[in-house]
Amino acid sequence: MWNPKSASNSPKEGSIISVEPIRSRKHIDLIKKALADKPRDYALFVVGINTAYRASELLALTVGKVRHLQPGDTFTVREQKTSKKRDVTLNKAAYDALQALLTIMPDAADDVPIFNGRKGDKALTVSTLNRLVKEWCSWCNLPGNYGSHTLRKTWGYHQRVTFKRDLPEIMVALGHSSQRQTLHYLCIADSEIQDLFLQGEL
Repeated sequence: MWNPKSASNSPKEGSIISVEPIRSRKHIDLIKKALADKPRDYALFVVGINTAYRASELLALTVGKVRHLQPGDTFTVREQKTSKKRDVTLNKAAYDALQALLTIMPDAADDVPIFNGRKGDKALTVSTLNRLVKEWCSWCNLPGNYGSHTLRKTWGYHQRVTFKRDLPEIMVALGHSSQRQTLHYLCIADSEIQDLFLQGEL
């Protein structure tokens, strides 16, 4: 079992901060297993890697917004960063995690944040989510820098690499303006360019 205080994957002072996706399904499963007895954190992680939400969008979810959702339901999110509207569809993994969390807060009012802090009535902050993700990745001894954007990047990375979805689809789902931006964001542009040379022999 990890010791969050003993590990740090923060970048050195003065360096450019760029967080990474969790590339290995094994590490995703390890984090899920470790969080299995913590419904809030488990749901935070699973919903984060299954919806492509930005951290602020994820933490803005309230009980009322998710209480009656079913797998396959689509709802519109207005991006705080760009003010654009983006559709998000709930899959079964995210649904199951949210339902497990809702069972421990049956009397919560609709306006209560689904991912609340210790006091129970205020949403977690992005900085807290950032710290939590760093801790979860440190538990798995993952090298590199991780943070709140890791959840969203993990979704995109696996859509592209694991599930072989087309880049234009992922670009739209992430709300990006270009495919180049998406490739750079998902930290896979360099590897794909290398593959062009290595696998494209004539």
